[in-house]
Amino acid sequence: MFDYTGKVVAVTGASSGLGKQMAEGYAQQGANLVLMARRVERLEASAKEFSEKYGIEVLPVGCDVTSEASIDAALAAIDEKFGHCEVLLNSAGGEAGTGTKLVDFKREDWDFTMNLDLTSIFTMCKKFAGYMQANIEAGKQTYGRLINIASIYGLVGNTAIPTIAYHASKGAVVNFSRGAAAELAPVGITVNTICPGYFYTELTTETLDTEYFQNFAKSTVPMQRYGQGGELNAAAVFLGSEEASYVTGQAIAVDGGYTCV
Repeated sequence: MFDYTGKVVAVTGASSGLGKQMAEGYAQQGANLVLMARRVERLEASAKEFSEKYGIEVLPVGCDVTSEASIDAALAAIDEKFGHCEVLLNSAGGEAGTGTKLVDFKREDWDFTMNLDLTSIFTMCKKFAGYMQANIEAGKQTYGRLINIASIYGLVGNTAIPTIAYHASKGAVVNFSRGAAAELAPVGITVNTICPGYFYTELTTETLDTEYFQNFAKSTVPMQRYGQGGELNAAAVFLGSEEASYVTGQAIAVDGGYTCV
């Protein structure tokens, strides 16, 4: 099971952190990769690393997920290189928030978060779903998978730090994915969400390393630790696989049990 040989997986936010980790998870299963982010030099380094290590084809593509023109250009590059794309993993995004309370939250910060964490998901899914559907109808591929990275903060509130816009955008991603799943199911495209708990990334390290947050995690996460590198990969590989053909509209929390208590 979970053999990705000959399949193409596109990952946004792939220049570092969780996006890069999950991309490598697909590479380990034999997938050809499209690595998308704004920092092209990092993508090129990862492309060289993965292609040499796993014997796969890797296409690094500079892409700003908030720009429709940039997304169109990325899709054109994918089509020219591979001619199909079975999986899109939307992992690009920003930090959880400014730490500003609701009553003091600025409209421009709200709009920025919504554009980066929600509208970009809508645009990516719209474009890639159309591409996948056309390819399925033309016999160029047999299925499509859209996987959106949300957050545990898209499922629950929190008492650690004010992150109101992040809560709203990630909660919207979860239910957007459910709506898209219902709409796209008849054409052979599934849509699911992964909701990570606390993981180290470039954006979270400073917060997670504080004594306050470490104590908070120990008291709220049943496993009493943060997620480790690679622990999201299994969920990503499963949801993107051909075998997960009857799984759609689901939000899977990978959080050490945070949302179960």
